This record gives sequence, C-alpha cells and structure tokens, in this order.
Amino acid sequence: MKILRRLHLYLGCFFAPLLLLYIGSGWYFIQFEARQKSDTEAVTFVQKLYWIHTKQYYPRQTEATSAHGTITQMTYDTRLFRWLLYGLVAGVTMTIALGVVMAFQTLKNKGPVWISLALGIIIPVLFLWLGQTQKIFEDPFNPQPVPPTGSPTK
Repeated sequence: MKILRRLHLYLGCFFAPLLLLYIGSGWYFIQFEARQKSDTEAVTFVQKLYWIHTKQYYPRQTEATSAHGTITQMTYDTRLFRWLLYGLVAGVTMTIALGVVMAFQTLKNKGPVWISLALGIIIPVLFLWLGQTQKIFEDPFNPQPVPPTGSPTK
C-alpha cells in the first residue's frame, strides 16, 4: 500500500502542471470561443495557449521579408510534445486508478466509493442529456420554393 501511495503522489506531482495547463486553457476556450484561423493571429500569451491546446505547438512570430528575396517561416515538429501528452493521459489515468484502488483498500465502508463513482458517470451524462434540444431549420443549400403571396386574378 505504501508503494501505491508513493506512486500516486509522484505521478500526481509530475503531471499536475501540464494537466493544469490543459484544464485552464480548456476552460478558457470554452468560456471565450474566439477561434483563430492562423497562428499569426496569436499575439498574447493566452492566444498562444490556444495553439498549444489544439495543435501542440507554441507559435512564434517571424519576419515575412528577407534581404535575399526569401520568406522565413517557422515549422513545428510536435512529436515530442505529443508523446509527453500521451504520457500525461497514461499517467493521469494510472493516478486516477490508483486513487480508486486506495479508496477501496483503505475504507471499510465501500458504499460511498461506489456512490461517488456512479454519480461521476450519471451526473455528466444527465447534464449532457438535459442540454439537448431539437430545432428545425431551413436547409440553406436546398431552399424550398416560396409560394406566391397573392392569389392569381383572372
């Protein structure tokens, strides 16, 4: 049990900064849906977080002109950062599993653990279901012919 606790502790500490980055930027981009079409639009640090969160790179501004008639442009290889994120997913999943295992092993009454797990599934599904409505819109690509407003006179 001591090894599980220590592993849970170290995994949590290692992945906490990156997880907080993704949780914080994810919250921000849900609250403020200002999407950027190009990384050249990213000027502030918060705008650059969008590109870290969605494309896994930190955009840098470059000059578009050169004395030799060429254009300098940044290119990004995101493989290393993506592998770090895969590690984040695996590590956080393992940390969550260790936390659940420790909850079952340390508590005599397992009922609250089962209830917490069940509510952790039921409440998000319920909120997603309650947030759905069906609306009917006209198809802009296949508009229906509009009937004449007046009746024909003879």
